[in-house]
Amino acid sequence: MATEYGQGYGLGSGSGFPGDTGARGHRLPAGLRAPFEARSWREFGYVLLGLPVGILLFTYAVTMVTLGAGLLVTFLGVPVLAAALAGCRGFGAMERARARALLGLRVADPEPLRLKKQGAMGWMGAVLKSGTSWRSLLYALVQFPWAVFSFVVALNVWAIGWATLTYPLWFWVFPMYAGQDGLQLYGDETHRVYLDNPFEIAVTALVGLLFTLATPWLVRALTMVDRVMVHGLLGPSRLATRVVELESDRGVVVDTAAADLRRIERDLHDGAQARLVNLAMDLGLAKEKLKEDPRAAALMVDEAHGEVKTALQELRDLARGIHPAVLTDRGLDAALSSVASRCTVPVRVEVDLSERPASAIEGIAYFTVSELLQNISKHARATSAAVEVWRVENRLMLQVVDNGVGGAQASAGSGLAGLAERLDAVDGILVVDSPAGGPTRITAELPWRNEPITG
Repeated sequence: MATEYGQGYGLGSGSGFPGDTGARGHRLPAGLRAPFEARSWREFGYVLLGLPVGILLFTYAVTMVTLGAGLLVTFLGVPVLAAALAGCRGFGAMERARARALLGLRVADPEPLRLKKQGAMGWMGAVLKSGTSWRSLLYALVQFPWAVFSFVVALNVWAIGWATLTYPLWFWVFPMYAGQDGLQLYGDETHRVYLDNPFEIAVTALVGLLFTLATPWLVRALTMVDRVMVHGLLGPSRLATRVVELESDRGVVVDTAAADLRRIERDLHDGAQARLVNLAMDLGLAKEKLKEDPRAAALMVDEAHGEVKTALQELRDLARGIHPAVLTDRGLDAALSSVASRCTVPVRVEVDLSERPASAIEGIAYFTVSELLQNISKHARATSAAVEVWRVENRLMLQVVDNGVGGAQASAGSGLAGLAERLDAVDGILVVDSPAGGPTRITAELPWRNEPITG
């Protein structure tokens, strides 16, 4: 997903803005730095700006939607309602930009309108059917009461904190309110403050300090709700994001299938097919020599018999590469043990499964381990390896470890990158841990069964 949701959520971490740093590199604790950090003032500015923005959005949304709903009895209702929703979409773009500038929250733009037909009617239909339009309207309605609440709370706590913290300065800045006898006026009431007893001043300043130190964290907690609203209502929907992922995964699956077909065709053409062509030619020559030189014909038939065995072995290997029979008949334990027996280094296989996963997932797990063991044979320079397979809830876990030289990377263009793409096509994950000098630990996670898509 393109959304960097939650960036800068940690109370002691940087906000993600250029120039902002986290707790590292500072001697003062985060609690003492917070009132003076630029991030805190940006968040406070976001809360203050939220009130006028909320008034604008709420007024526009209520006025336009009410007007459009009232005019539905005429031909003007639908255009007005579509214009109202389009305006809410525009305000949503503005709010995403405000959150990005002041909160460091980067939310991807929602899916664009999909016009089924051109013209004004097509545009109005697309706006009215778009879930993004209605979520933007909902944001305009719910943001206003929250903006009022957060504005009142943040401004009052901030004002109380700084006013009481600077309480001792009032006697110096405004001596006319203190007077010779310490008389100080607050509104309509009169209180006597004895300047020769600093206890009240010290306690008041201490309370103000606590309020001042707590204000940034309170404002940050208030903006958490704004982050959730912006991300949930103004960003792309989960269903739309899922559709984009599936479209990307479908492309990977199609490309992989096409590559596999080309590989099978090449192996058949260069291997078994070529041997069968030579076999047919040899048998034809042997048939011609059968009457003239039976002994030479017998030798040629014997050579042809050897060619048949070799072709059959190549066909078996090719069939095993498509889908091994042992995997279908006996499951992952036997199939992985067979693969491990062909590896150039000793491999320990441990499969802890009480039941078999879906056949497609089982096949992907088999070929994943097979390719990883081939990499160990070719590149790792290891003396031992291990394969472990187990289940965690609804996920199939497999891990391949070797004591080789390490340095494996899932960089673009590498075999591990292609393997990661294949796993991603079925909502799988590939994690590579291979420091220089080894050991290499590669962990793959696959869904146990194909799960339904939820929006």
